[in-house]
Amino acid sequence: MIPELKKNTEQKMQKSLDALRNDLGKVRTGRAHTGLLDHVQVDYYGSPVPITQVANVTLVDSRTIGVQPWEKGMVAKVEKAIREADLGLNPATQGDLIRVPMPMLTEERRKELIKVVRHEGENAKVAVRNLRRDANNTLKDALKKKEVSEDDERRAQDEIQKLTDRFVADVDKMLAEKEKDLMAV
Repeated sequence: MIPELKKNTEQKMQKSLDALRNDLGKVRTGRAHTGLLDHVQVDYYGSPVPITQVANVTLVDSRTIGVQPWEKGMVAKVEKAIREADLGLNPATQGDLIRVPMPMLTEERRKELIKVVRHEGENAKVAVRNLRRDANNTLKDALKKKEVSEDDERRAQDEIQKLTDRFVADVDKMLAEKEKDLMAV
């Protein structure tokens, strides 16, 4: 019962970390990367689909993303979807290629983005701590029902605390990397 609880808790904590990594990927730095458009949905014959299913997304250079729709009729729809995705991007069409230049970040905007990043990190830490609390409550219930001994319960709580510390440290490391990325000019 205890190994299964630890395994489940670790998997859930890993999912929280993956969700944070995903959220941090959406926060744009001064450099272009194709992952920025992964969440853009394009209206493809009445149904929303990810941009990668209707166009080829590439890097033209370090500050420009190139989007080339596979169908000529989709150029305007793809451009509109990028513009309306609330990413602060302004695509420009050149024939059947859509160029998406990355605007330079001002110092003020960088600081705002760092606040957003720190907030996301704090939410991830809270999620990890909530998982620790849930696991500890499960252990206490098992102790009350005499399913585990006090020693086993205490040992398992210590191991879950070590897991929590490890994942919180990983969150801090991810935040530090993202802040360094944001402050790089």
